[in-house]
Amino acid sequence: MCRRSCYGHRRRPGRWSTFRRSPFVPCPSSVRLPYAVRPPVGPRPSSPRPSAVRPPVVHRPGRAPETSPIIVAVTDLAQADTAPPGAGRPGGVALAALRRAAPALLLYAGTRVLGLVVLAVWGAAAGKSAHQLLSARWDSLWYARIAEEGYGYTIHLADGSVHSNLAFFPLLPWLERGISAVTPLSVPDAGLAVSSITSLLAAWGIFAVGDLVYGRRVGITLTVLWGVLPVGIVQSMAYSESLFTALAAWSVYAVLTRRWVWAGVLAALAGLTRPVGAAVVAAVWITAAVELLPGGRWRQALRQDWRVLAGMAIAPLGWLGYVTWVGIRTDSLTGYFDVQNGWGNGFDGGLAFAAFIGGLLVHPPFVAGIALLLAVAALLWLYVSCIRQSQPLPLLVYGGAVLVLALAAKGYFGSKPRLLIPAFPVLIPLAIALARLRPARTALVLGSVGLASAAYAAWWLHGSGPP
Repeated sequence: MCRRSCYGHRRRPGRWSTFRRSPFVPCPSSVRLPYAVRPPVGPRPSSPRPSAVRPPVVHRPGRAPETSPIIVAVTDLAQADTAPPGAGRPGGVALAALRRAAPALLLYAGTRVLGLVVLAVWGAAAGKSAHQLLSARWDSLWYARIAEEGYGYTIHLADGSVHSNLAFFPLLPWLERGISAVTPLSVPDAGLAVSSITSLLAAWGIFAVGDLVYGRRVGITLTVLWGVLPVGIVQSMAYSESLFTALAAWSVYAVLTRRWVWAGVLAALAGLTRPVGAAVVAAVWITAAVELLPGGRWRQALRQDWRVLAGMAIAPLGWLGYVTWVGIRTDSLTGYFDVQNGWGNGFDGGLAFAAFIGGLLVHPPFVAGIALLLAVAALLWLYVSCIRQSQPLPLLVYGGAVLVLALAAKGYFGSKPRLLIPAFPVLIPLAIALARLRPARTALVLGSVGLASAAYAAWWLHGSGPP
């Protein structure tokens, strides 16, 4: 037996520490894992050898993980070789996974209820309808019009710019139209229903990713952090952010657990939801390429690992399909990008955003420019922390792509915080740090941030500009 079969080493940021390894878990020196699955992170115990560890997920080339279809982390050695409760019954694994995620979902729902209550109180004081702010303003009006009338609506502005509803991807309007057709809900209310349901699915997916890679405590903290973002109120609006984040999170989870066909299908649906769906496609493609290229296994994949190639083939269909359809409709290969240019959007490598920040820095009172510069620096620092923590490749690719597409795009600079909502992997370093605190301190920090976020969201939505 390898002398490291009883003890392993896991790396915490800044130091190495020893943890107790289950005798049922293969020694890491003899098993090569495609992705790093870390033990749960929590408050540092008084003993240098904590008893709670997570067994790694063992993968074999060309096969699904040797675990249940939904990975359930083990935080007690006494349960290491037992199935989750109810796993033997039809749907039992999903129910067990839902029970495991229940604390995270309840806490996330609490953040959303808090935000809605503060918005309603603020709206009553300001004489505005919270329902209208959430369902019938800004982009939600464009989605509702597409659901009711289809594509083809265009606005010509006085400055010569042209705003076409072809800039909006179709999955959310399709769902709004379908729900309103079979229920008494109006199209705007159907949009709110989609947002409410998919925000919970997104929270579940974010928890599943955090739980799989870092343990349940980090998964819960990560989910709540995503809910208390300063612009988290968008998750409750008739916008596409919640729908997209749900599809993206579960697609990344499917890649981590080697469910390649599911990863491709979810990536394709994400590509029908928002332009940033390209980030999910990149996560699937790059991870699959790394999976196949080092050993030169393309020919073998054609015979055995067909699911990898199937996932790669399916993933870009949604994004490419819509962009191609817009090109055909506008009689231009670059039709979709021309539509985006009409809105003042596009990709310029961040030059326009840098000029915008520079303009704020050279004109008094300078506070806005300094705050924005610090926010961008913090985002970059968080992503560097993700790299230093050796996050799994799908998380690094997806999170990095969302950051690049949001920060390096021109136009609508006030909307960039909203565009960064799907970048949940960037929050993982903060979730790990908070998970190591005592539960009371973690609750105090997250509760304080949640209150501040709810107040800011109410003030933000009562402003004049689009979120």
